Amino acid sequence: MTIRHFPNLTDAGADGIAAILADAIDRKAARAGLPKGAPDADAPLAGRALAMVFEKNSTRTRFSFDMAIRQLGGTPIVADAGTMQIGRGETIADTARVLSGFVDAIMIRTDDHAKIEEMAAHASVPVINGLTVSSHPCQIVADLQTIIEHGKALPGLKVAWLGDGNNVLASIMEAAGLLHFDVIAACPQGFMPADADVALGKGRARVVADPAEAAAGADVIVTDTWVSMGQAHAETKLKAMGPYQVTRELMAKAKPDAAFLHCLPAHRGEEVTGEVIDGPQSLIWDEAENRLHAQKAILRWCFGQIG
Repeated sequence: MTIRHFPNLTDAGADGIAAILADAIDRKAARAGLPKGAPDADAPLAGRALAMVFEKNSTRTRFSFDMAIRQLGGTPIVADAGTMQIGRGETIADTARVLSGFVDAIMIRTDDHAKIEEMAAHASVPVINGLTVSSHPCQIVADLQTIIEHGKALPGLKVAWLGDGNNVLASIMEAAGLLHFDVIAACPQGFMPADADVALGKGRARVVADPAEAAAGADVIVTDTWVSMGQAHAETKLKAMGPYQVTRELMAKAKPDAAFLHCLPAHRGEEVTGEVIDGPQSLIWDEAENRLHAQKAILRWCFGQIG
C-alpha cells in the first residue's frame, strides 16, 4: 500500500482536499456539544500513535494536532527537537526510520522544507507538514473550511492577500490552482512571492503592488504577521510593509460581506488594525478552531480512511 504523505496540498490533490474539507465539516458538526476531551463516537484512529516533532515554536499546530489524534481515539507523543538527538546532529533520515518503528504517523514543524521531503523519503509511516518556510498546507485547509462554513463557495471566489509573500501565501495560491478560486496578492518590492509559488496557482494567482487593487471586490481578505520570530532586518521590512496594513478603509473596498482571515499570532497595529481583526467581518476564532477539525481530516486522509 502506498504511504500517503502530506508535505503539500498537491500531494492530496483536488479530490483529496475536497474529501478532507467535507470530513472536517461533518465531524465538527457530529461532535457539537461534546467536551473537547471526549473522543469521537467511532474513534477511527483507535490504537494509532502520532509523533509530533517541533523545531519551531507553536501554539495552534501543537494543540490542534494533539487534540486531533486524541479525539480520533489515538495517542499523541510530543517532542521539541531540542530535547531529541535530532537537535544534536542525528540525521533526519535516521530519525524517520527510528520514529517509524514507534508510531503510526509523524508530524514535523520545521524550517527547511527539504527536511519534510527527507523525512517522508525515509519514513515507513505518513509524514505531515506542520509548517515550513516554504508552505503551510494544514493552515490552508482550516482557512478553506472556515470560508465554506460561512457560506462562500470556493469556485470563482476572489481572495486578496496583503503583505509578505510568505509560506502561507504559497499554500493559498497552491489551493487556488487545485480548487479553482482566484488569488490577488499585494506585496511590496523585495517581499513578493517566488515565481514558482505563483505558478502553483495555475493561472489563478497574480501579484500586484497596489493594496487597493487587490482588495477591490474581494470575497476574503487575508494577511499574516510581517515579521516572524528571529527574522533579520525587521525594521526595514516593517517600513516596506506599512502601506499593506489591513484597515477598515481597505476592507471597505472588498465586497460588503467580505471575510477577514489571519492565521495568527497577530500584531494589532502592524499588519492589521484592531477594529478589523476584532470586528464583525473577522473570522479568526473560527479559523483557529478549525485547525483542530482540519487536522483530524488530514490524519484520516493519511491513513486512507477518506479520499
